[in-house]
Amino acid sequence: MQKNPYLHHSSSNTPKVLGFIILVVFIFALGWHVGAGQARQGQAPFAAEKQVGQGIGSDKVDMQLFWDVWGLLAGRYVDPNALDYKNMIYGAIRGMVFSLGDPYTTFLTPKENREFQESMNGTLEGIGAELTLRDGMITVVSPLKGSPAKQAGLQPEDVIIKVDGEDVTNFTLEQVVMRIRGPKGTKVKLTIGRKGENEPFDVDIVRQTINISSVEWKMIDSIADIELNQFGGKTKEEFTKAINEILLKRPKGIVLDLRYNGGGYLDGAVDIVSEFVEKGKVVSVKKRNSEEDEVIYVTGKARVAKVPMVVLINKGSASASEIVAGAIRDSGRGIAIGETSFGKGTVQEVENLIDGSSLRVTIAKWYTPNNVNISAVGITPDIVVARTIEDMKANRDPQLDAALSYLKKK
Repeated sequence: MQKNPYLHHSSSNTPKVLGFIILVVFIFALGWHVGAGQARQGQAPFAAEKQVGQGIGSDKVDMQLFWDVWGLLAGRYVDPNALDYKNMIYGAIRGMVFSLGDPYTTFLTPKENREFQESMNGTLEGIGAELTLRDGMITVVSPLKGSPAKQAGLQPEDVIIKVDGEDVTNFTLEQVVMRIRGPKGTKVKLTIGRKGENEPFDVDIVRQTINISSVEWKMIDSIADIELNQFGGKTKEEFTKAINEILLKRPKGIVLDLRYNGGGYLDGAVDIVSEFVEKGKVVSVKKRNSEEDEVIYVTGKARVAKVPMVVLINKGSASASEIVAGAIRDSGRGIAIGETSFGKGTVQEVENLIDGSSLRVTIAKWYTPNNVNISAVGITPDIVVARTIEDMKANRDPQLDAALSYLKKK
C-alpha cells in the first residue's frame, strides 16, 4: 500500500499555483480535442498552439513547444493505435509535477485516487507499506502494523530497487506503487537495499487485504499503552472511544505509540494533541506569500491532561505523527523516547479534478510550537533507545520497556 505521506490541510484560500495547474489541465483537454481532430488529417495542431500560453505564467513559458511535440506525435508517430491521448495528458501532468522535485506534490489518476481514498478509509489490497520518493529512490517510510510487509521484515528507510525482477530505480513513485499492488493472494518479489547490508536482497511478499485499525490499546499494569497506527478518516472516532474506555481504568501513565505511523490528516493530529494538552499551540503553518503564520491551537478537550505520558517514535513516524510528538514535547506535556523520526515538515492540499484524478500539492511548511521545521531531520527523542531487527524477531521491545520504566518512576 502506498499511503502517500501527505498532510492534508483544509483551507478556503486555494493557492495560486493550483489555479495554474488546473488551467494547464484545461488547456491540455482543449488541445486534445483540436489536436486529435487534426491528427486524423495528418496535421499538427499549430492553430491551437497560438491561442494558448496566455494565462498564469505565460510571461515565463511558451506553450507552443508542448503543442509542437504533441502535433508531431499525433501526426507522424508510426503506430497511431498506440497514441492514447488521455495517458499522454496524464504523462505530461506527471512530468510537470515531477519537475518540482517535491516527492509530496503528486498527481494521481482516477484509479490511483480511488485506491488512495480506500487506504485512508482503512481498506486496501497490497503489501501494507507506506512509500515515498527520497533522494530519487523509492523508500519505505513505514510498514503498517500486522501487514504482509511488516511480517516479511521490511524496515523504514529500505530502498526498493526491483519489483518482480524489473529495475525501478528510474521509475516514478506511482509507477512503483502500481507494480507492487495487486489482488490478495498473489505474490510480489521486492529487491531491497538496506543500510548495513553489503548486497541487495530479495523479499517475497504475499498481497493481502489490508484492514487498518487506527487505534489499539491495552493496559500494562496501571499504564495505558495506546498504539496510533494512522491519521485517517476513522481516527477521531476510534481515538475518542479508546480514551473513554481508558478513563474508566484510571491510568497512572500513558504511552502514546506513534512508531510506524506515517501520518495523514492534520485535523486528526490536532484532535489527538487536544486530548493531552490543555492550551497552547499545536502547530504553525507558513504558506506561500503569507505575511502571518497560521497558528493552530488545541481545542480545549484535554481529558487526560494530568496523566504522565511518553510518546514513542522511530524512523517510521512521519508527518502528522511528528506534529503530535513535537506539540506534546514542546508544551512540556511529555517526553519522546525511541529513534529520530522520518522528517516530513510540509503540508499538502488535495484538489480533486474533473475526471476523478487528483493533485496533492505542497502549500506550506509546518513548524512545532518552538518554531522548528523538521524537514529531512526529524524529531530527536529526549531518550534515544534503539530497537534492532534481532529485538523484533525475539519479540523484545526495549523502547516500550524504557517508556514503562520512565513512567513508573514518575
